[in-house]
Amino acid sequence: MISRRAVERQVISDLRDLAGAELTAAQVFRQADPVLRDALGFDAVCWHTTDPATGLVNSVLTEDLRLDDFHQAVQLEIWGDDTARFPEIRLSGRGADTLSRATGGVLRRSLRFREQIAPAGFGDELRAVFDAGGGMWGCAAFMRAPDRGPYRPGELALAQRAARYLGVALQRGQLLRSPAPPAPMPPAVVLLGPDNHLVSADERAERLLGEFTDDSASIFTVPTSFVMVAEQARGAVAGGRTPPPLRVRGRDGTWFVLHASLMGGKADGASAVVIAPASPADIMPVVFASYGLTPREREVAVRVVQGRATEDIAQALCTTALTVQDHLKSIFTKAGVRSRREFVAQLLTAHPPEVWT
Repeated sequence: MISRRAVERQVISDLRDLAGAELTAAQVFRQADPVLRDALGFDAVCWHTTDPATGLVNSVLTEDLRLDDFHQAVQLEIWGDDTARFPEIRLSGRGADTLSRATGGVLRRSLRFREQIAPAGFGDELRAVFDAGGGMWGCAAFMRAPDRGPYRPGELALAQRAARYLGVALQRGQLLRSPAPPAPMPPAVVLLGPDNHLVSADERAERLLGEFTDDSASIFTVPTSFVMVAEQARGAVAGGRTPPPLRVRGRDGTWFVLHASLMGGKADGASAVVIAPASPADIMPVVFASYGLTPREREVAVRVVQGRATEDIAQALCTTALTVQDHLKSIFTKAGVRSRREFVAQLLTAHPPEVWT
């Protein structure tokens, strides 16, 4: 009989190989599923990609769950004051958490458990966020049948280790299929009703909707990214905040930015979602995270794009010119370029290198 430790070593070895491959997000998720399913002991999983800069979910992939109640899941995630949510897990730095641990073993303390997980026939839930290079590239929720009992500490620890490799695999995948910079185009507009179902779309939007299609499109008639940006806007308006944009990648690798505005400024009204190709400023945080730049390297990189000299950067960051030069060498190596000019040109075309080394 194979020991638990041997199983975990094999899981980590398989995920390390996965992190070294060049796979799309869907390929990463489908290959990770059989590696993790028995080791973590889950019965259903819902995978998500996210906007790397904000961590907002922008797609859904699941072969286990019916998405009939996904509208409720979106509302619970954005409006519900619950425990062990994806943003909370990310801020904690743990990488993964279980509902049983977060609720002290009393699952019914969780609104999500009472209104969604238990009615679907599941018990404990394990959630993981897939961070790498300062960006959040995806996340997942793993559910198990009630008769399995709560997730054990060893399973949670394995999930935390696995999350790091999955983050690297998804980060690496962002550098695949890098298209040429898109031709200028006017924004496209989609109108969603109060329930986030499609009401209308202009001609450009109709052509673009297929770029973002995922498993939730059959329920809402629009992809997850549109539902999330609209619901985020509702939550922001209700809380007196500015709604955040949402970055999402098309099938050919082009990045777009979605902005939602509420008709009449009412949280319970229709919303207009504007789709536009991501500008260099929009995509810069994603590219920096793709390269795996450290926070200090990002500060230097931004100033390089601004055209500032080494001495100016050193003064602004309260360091020496030699230290800035060391940061620049590291930045250029990670970006696969040899000079400031190449680096700036690469960023301004929002066109990352095709090979990650």
